[in-house]
Amino acid sequence: MKLGVPEPPRDQNGQPVNVNDWDGPQDPGNPLNWSLLSRIYHVTCPALFGFAVTFGTSVYSPAVFDIMKDFDVSRTAALTGLTVYTLGLGFGPVLSAPISELHGRKIVYLISSPICMLFTLGAGFSKSFASFIVCRFFAGLTGSPALAVGAGSSVDVVAPQHRAVASSFFIMAPFFGPSIGPIVGGFVAQYKSWRWTQWCIIFITLAVYLMSLPMKETYKPIILKRRARKQGIVVPKTATNEIAVIWSILLQNLVKPMRMLLIEPVVLFFSLYTAFAFGILFLLFAAIPYTFQRPPYNFTTSQSGLVFIAVGVGVVLASVTNLFIDKYIYQKIHRRTVAEGKSHVPPEHRLYSSMIGSVGIPIGLFWFAWTADKGYHWAIPVVATIPFAWGNLCLFISTAMFSIDTYGPQHGASAIAANGIVRYTLGAVFPLFTIQMYTNLGIGWATSLLGFLSILMLPIPFVFFKWGPKIRERSFYSPLK
Repeated sequence: MKLGVPEPPRDQNGQPVNVNDWDGPQDPGNPLNWSLLSRIYHVTCPALFGFAVTFGTSVYSPAVFDIMKDFDVSRTAALTGLTVYTLGLGFGPVLSAPISELHGRKIVYLISSPICMLFTLGAGFSKSFASFIVCRFFAGLTGSPALAVGAGSSVDVVAPQHRAVASSFFIMAPFFGPSIGPIVGGFVAQYKSWRWTQWCIIFITLAVYLMSLPMKETYKPIILKRRARKQGIVVPKTATNEIAVIWSILLQNLVKPMRMLLIEPVVLFFSLYTAFAFGILFLLFAAIPYTFQRPPYNFTTSQSGLVFIAVGVGVVLASVTNLFIDKYIYQKIHRRTVAEGKSHVPPEHRLYSSMIGSVGIPIGLFWFAWTADKGYHWAIPVVATIPFAWGNLCLFISTAMFSIDTYGPQHGASAIAANGIVRYTLGAVFPLFTIQMYTNLGIGWATSLLGFLSILMLPIPFVFFKWGPKIRERSFYSPLK
């Protein structure tokens, strides 16, 4: 052996073996070769974890008045229970990435969810407002790793050409959680107490956790390492400090997304646009009760929660839209590109959904603004939330896939991480000023202000569709020059 060059790993007979790759394209250990049912299961469980943790954001909102009364705090203070939980969702994935890279995906699910349930239990039993806020923050922080690791699990088990279907389903689940939360929370807050909103989070998370226990590891390096160990293959150990490795990855996961946010136009503009739309979605958690629990509607807490059924309809329609565009537009372009001998489809063809959805957002906002302000029949402003929610999710799915295609697997995760930090930060902040804005401007002009801002951002996907190749030529991170 040459000095400084480690010996290759060997099997029990002393023969060199490759532990860094699969044993050919048909290797049964490769998650891409698992049965269809198994792959569906390994996409569904992470999606349900995403649903459970985002359900925890909005199920809280109908209980704000109970929180105010029980802890003797203002409405803005009570809304910080939503804010800190959402901030935890934004920064939790930064902590989970180093663990998943060193120890695999499954261990993140097995460890993070029970800790999240314990903090949620602490929030439900809190006797002081300070302990309640602390527990809510750490519940969001420890529950959110499933959002980031789940995306990786989806990539592990789904081939690139079919990834749009899995991505639509996986992304729909975290958007569906905030749609269902106010429905459940409305009835719980009206007929039980705010503490039951926390119990509901535990019930759902526990059910998903138990369902996920049979999951197998999907992360390639961990599968190969365990296979080698099982076969008695000697893998040379590296003199690395695990804590130092985790710290290095942690810094990279914080610094690199922030750097891309500052120097990459794709990351900056799409993060701002999707974060703004996401912030409006969270703003609705306060705006809808404010609108419908006042004259002329006079809804009860549970009735105002039912308004979010329309938001859920918009989320489902957005997923259907993305699947339709993928099947009838993108896949045709993909087949034509392959037939021409080209290696990849230009990422700009991922933007059709965002260009359509960007129109739905202001339509829904202006529709809601003036029908609710003029006191039209409740069904008319309720239906207005459908095009908004539809456009919101169309925008996010499309731009997320565009970012991944633009930056590839090496840098795409950092682009999505930057998007998540900005998105959940605005989602945390927007509800704090909602009531003041609606009180001072009125329902019509407050919602119209958001509509006008969304019109200013509407050209963003169209600009990148037209000039995307030129913008990518100047990118520091995109491999597609």
